[in-house]
Amino acid sequence: MSDFLVEQEKQIILHVDMDAFYASVEMRDNTDLKDKPLIIGAKPTERGVVATCNYEARRYGVRSAMNSKEAFRLCPKAVFLYPDFEKYNAVSEELHDILESYTKQVEYIALDEGYLDLTEVAKDFSEAEKIGREIQRRVAEELKLTCSVGIAYGKTAAKTASEEKKPNGFFMIQRREEYVELLRDRDVRALFTVGAKTAEKLYSFGIYTVKDLQEKEKEVLRLLGNQGKMLLELSYGIDHRRVVPYRPEDTQSISKEMTFQEDVTDYSFLDDVLFLLSFRVENRAKRYGLYARGVSLKITFADMKTITRSALISESTQSAFSLYKNASALLQQIPKRRVRLIGEGFYHLEENEGRQLSFSDIFTEEKEREEREMEERWQQLEARYGNMFQDRKTTILSGERVYDLIEEMRKFGGKD
Repeated sequence: MSDFLVEQEKQIILHVDMDAFYASVEMRDNTDLKDKPLIIGAKPTERGVVATCNYEARRYGVRSAMNSKEAFRLCPKAVFLYPDFEKYNAVSEELHDILESYTKQVEYIALDEGYLDLTEVAKDFSEAEKIGREIQRRVAEELKLTCSVGIAYGKTAAKTASEEKKPNGFFMIQRREEYVELLRDRDVRALFTVGAKTAEKLYSFGIYTVKDLQEKEKEVLRLLGNQGKMLLELSYGIDHRRVVPYRPEDTQSISKEMTFQEDVTDYSFLDDVLFLLSFRVENRAKRYGLYARGVSLKITFADMKTITRSALISESTQSAFSLYKNASALLQQIPKRRVRLIGEGFYHLEENEGRQLSFSDIFTEEKEREEREMEERWQQLEARYGNMFQDRKTTILSGERVYDLIEEMRKFGGKD
């Protein structure tokens, strides 16, 4: 029996991976791209590679990291687009908000991919499955995208599970034995970390499948050394790595942005956007127990020129209304031009412990005044946009579906 057959620490890990993320965002925002092979990356006339492509392009053999000229040769009908990282980052932030509403134990390994440690959140895999399926539902409803979810006893098995049924797939591996059985007859490249060079080296020694790897332990260790030991552990589903979550102390600022599908010239509408975005910032600050001594505003104009403005505030806060009031004042200083993106945020962050109490913490009159002003601002929105805000206040306050609502407001145009 192999020395690698050891007891695996009990964990419940969820891995979420967005499906063809960049390409899916572009198809969501441009319905003309639906059902067309789409490649995100360098144009075929340039020196460069494919960042990603949709599933239609993959049917022609196009793959990530492939030379763009080769991709064009395989699929000459494909639409080539440059990546819009600003847009993808904004969508990624929305995804993070969804994931972090279930646990703070989230480790992001890319804009579109992360691990959640559900060990303390779900008592068993049945509860974890409910969380996983709810995440898929919310991603579909709130982001208008799909993701694949894998749930397992460890990180490697969870990532393997999320790949198993792509796209829009769901798969669970509850025990190490299930993982071993699943991969046993597959090519060694089914093991994560086995790239082309390592695979070729293994092939040259007659090691083609995961089963071959297990049966030739001594050869693998002699051939690859410590890397071989790691691969053997992975082949038996052994993975003691823990989810390494985001830490509040690593954060220098908290901000949210909105990129408009069409440029905006109405600055009163931009002020409305700041009001709604402030709740997303507040929710994130409260989630990590952070308070701010500074407020920032970011504007990107139609010509892609970006400017930022900031202001220090007298008392630390995590209040949405405080953020909105200060960001709104900064907006009044911005020259009137066509706007593509607007964002606001907190900076100079500090944790609640040891924080000096603010005026509104001590005096209820100040808090009541803020609540009255907040209610008046809600009434202004309801008067301008009508039924659009009916029965949506709770959703907005929780930070959900704000981006969809803002885009509806932009199309509506408001009533003077």
